[in-house]
Amino acid sequence: WKTADKLRKNIDAAEYKHIVLGLIFLKYISDAFEEMYARLKAEEEQGADPEDKDEYKAENVFFVPQEARWNNLLSKAKQPDIGKFVDDAMDAIEMESVSLKGVLPKVFARQNLDPTSLGELIDLVSNIALGTAKARSADILGHVFEYFLGEFALAEGKKGGQFYTPRSVVELLVEMLEPYQGRVFDPCCGSGGMFVHSEKFVTEHQGKVNDISIYGQESNQTTWRLAKMNLAIRGIDSSQVKWNNEGSFLNDAHKDLKADYIIANPPFNVSDWGGDLMRTDGRWQYGTPPTGNANFAWLQHFIYHLAPSGQAGVVLAKGALTSKTSGEGEIRKALVENLLIDCIVNLPAKLFLNTQIPAALWFMSRNRKNGKFRDRSNEILFIDARNLGHLINRRTRELSQEDIDKITSTYHNWRNLPDRHSELDSESHDIYRDIPGFCASAPIGKVADLDYVLTPGRYVGLPDDEDDFDFKERFTALKFELEAQLKEEAELNKVIAENLSKIKLLNE
Repeated sequence: WKTADKLRKNIDAAEYKHIVLGLIFLKYISDAFEEMYARLKAEEEQGADPEDKDEYKAENVFFVPQEARWNNLLSKAKQPDIGKFVDDAMDAIEMESVSLKGVLPKVFARQNLDPTSLGELIDLVSNIALGTAKARSADILGHVFEYFLGEFALAEGKKGGQFYTPRSVVELLVEMLEPYQGRVFDPCCGSGGMFVHSEKFVTEHQGKVNDISIYGQESNQTTWRLAKMNLAIRGIDSSQVKWNNEGSFLNDAHKDLKADYIIANPPFNVSDWGGDLMRTDGRWQYGTPPTGNANFAWLQHFIYHLAPSGQAGVVLAKGALTSKTSGEGEIRKALVENLLIDCIVNLPAKLFLNTQIPAALWFMSRNRKNGKFRDRSNEILFIDARNLGHLINRRTRELSQEDIDKITSTYHNWRNLPDRHSELDSESHDIYRDIPGFCASAPIGKVADLDYVLTPGRYVGLPDDEDDFDFKERFTALKFELEAQLKEEAELNKVIAENLSKIKLLNE
């Protein structure tokens, strides 16, 4: 990453990411092709044909034409027109693969990209084994691609958040929902992180990648291209990941889809979402969202697309938990009274690259008494996770696996808890308990008493250790400590003044 960034020179990070990630993608598919080509070549006497495109298709390997193969590009890396060679290679690959049509970047011949730097970048990428069977099984490219996406998001600052949701937040959403099989939908899918981690979750739990099918939509075309590449390198079918300029509200690409899982991180507090053009839209079953903020439009869009037993886990600005402006409070009340909200998680600050706005996770379910889990339709779980996570730099916080496990196990234990009259053996489950300061299960009646405000802090209270302290004793101790520090400061100032008076300047 450091070497690649050094070669960036005067190119904007937003533009440079397509150059670097495009080359990494090209190297990957070329490595995978070359390995299979060599194997088929060795089996020619047994009837194998290394030029038969169907052989590659059968094993989910892209067929790479001669002019686009990595070694061919590497041999031309020092030539002044290397940029044109790379653009032509991208075109040639798109001609061979319908799924990549219009996806790959053709930006390598631009005048602001120094051919010498591009050649050095090709040399750099050449040193990474990406598409060999061993590298593929370890998902080396997946890690490289995701790491570079994260680094570019950091380099772009606020703009970076438009295509990248931090890994720990994605993992938390996926592990909370447990999408073992079915249709997974993200209508604001960015670079496809929700899909990648959903597939990863399935394979880690001994499932098959084909157990889930993915559906997505993205309104930024360059971000959509990143998603298509991100999914292609993992062999994930992205044929239902759609792009259009208007976006999910004005031009829903999956109008008839009813998803088993919706996992999403829509942009926070969007004011120009086109709400004035759709005041009577059929998706607004719980109230018309305000034209000046899309938060409750997103929530209702998600609910509209849920299957009868579907579940959703989404990130929203924390303000949506309390806002009463322009009818938002009434919509929130309707969601609660229609028993759609399952769990709210208050997140720590500084998790997101593009905003300092506090965020919360909303988990919703179409049917909370469907027999899959216990009937919890008359209650909502509140988790206050603001004190979890650790700083990875001055501006950014991250949730550890331990933090993720703490939140998910709390939710799953609560959700799976047998009903009091159930014949399920309660000993087969970890027992859920309210933990002051961290989690509380609140009946709908209590939520109504608090005017449908969903801030977890209103329900979980203070931790026990903060609840049971003697204020007078604590104040006296702090006062004593402050007085001692002030006394020490006065003594140090006196010593400094004495030492300064002893210093003689050269010309005195």
